Amino acid sequence: MSPTDRPDLSDFDQASPELRHAGAVVDQAIEYMLKEKIDPISVASALLGGALGMLSMNLDRDEVLAVLDQARASVSSGEMESISQPPAQGHA
Repeated sequence: MSPTDRPDLSDFDQASPELRHAGAVVDQAIEYMLKEKIDPISVASALLGGALGMLSMNLDRDEVLAVLDQARASVSSGEMESISQPPAQGHA
């Protein structure tokens, strides 16, 4: 993959300070778990489970499904494959 294939990550700079902070905390948690030699699939599964729990506590079922449909579309389109490193300031 060439650098021109990479997605435009400039939107991450536009994320709210709260979202950027939450993303940075998640990035640190991931870094910590990987340093503790926790399997990356276990890390991802735990994060996904936690995210689904948070979504379910704050959105109704159809809204959670819409978020999952959007995530599925991102994976299907190949968008996720083109992002090899999260932005330094956290995920958005």
